[in-house]
Amino acid sequence: MPRHLLIRLSSPLIAFGGETIDNFGVIRDFPALSMVTGLIANAQGWDRGDDVRHNRLQARLRMGARLEAPGSRLTDFQTAQLGANDKAWTTWGTVEERRGGAASYDSPHLRFRDYHADLTALLALRLAPADDSPTLIEVAQALDRPQRPLFVGRKPCLPIGRLVAGWIDADSILQALQLAPLAGIARDVRAQWPDGEGQLPGDRVVDVCDERNWTSGVHGGWRPVREGLIKNPGNLT
Repeated sequence: MPRHLLIRLSSPLIAFGGETIDNFGVIRDFPALSMVTGLIANAQGWDRGDDVRHNRLQARLRMGARLEAPGSRLTDFQTAQLGANDKAWTTWGTVEERRGGAASYDSPHLRFRDYHADLTALLALRLAPADDSPTLIEVAQALDRPQRPLFVGRKPCLPIGRLVAGWIDADSILQALQLAPLAGIARDVRAQWPDGEGQLPGDRVVDVCDERNWTSGVHGGWRPVREGLIKNPGNLT
């Protein structure tokens, strides 16, 4: 029976990012495969430009999530007055300089970023093949002793506690999410898991675009996932 690593994501603000349109940064209900890939890679200290290792890790990742505390949504309005001589730090490790004519700097830079407030999600994941590096044990060790500070989706979203939440032996991602204790939760919980990793009565299949091409830096392609309610044994209604 395959072993699954449990990861708990909890923070005052979390961003399960979706497709950014112009200056609007939207969020999705569940964490993207690319986000979890980036989280693990960051914990191991990988360079963002190491596309081969990122692509390989993402291809090996089998992941599902349940929303233990769904929280609420808020939109952060961000504004900054930028000058022609201002420089910015980038995730590529290079300095970004401003471009455009003089009129480009007459008005402030505006953008909107959505966040989940007070959300807690439990992830169950495994790697296939299991024996390649990094192994699941190496992933857990890196999350406990990360090479760099970790964040959940966006840099302001710092986790409030230990990410590693334990281990579960299960036949599928769905079963791992079902077997993980629901202590302190008196309701059924929403969950998402890969199609082919179990079924629930009344669940539905949806296509998500959450895989990043780490070579080109853009998302593309669709994969089928299932969404449904995991019943709490203590909730008989």
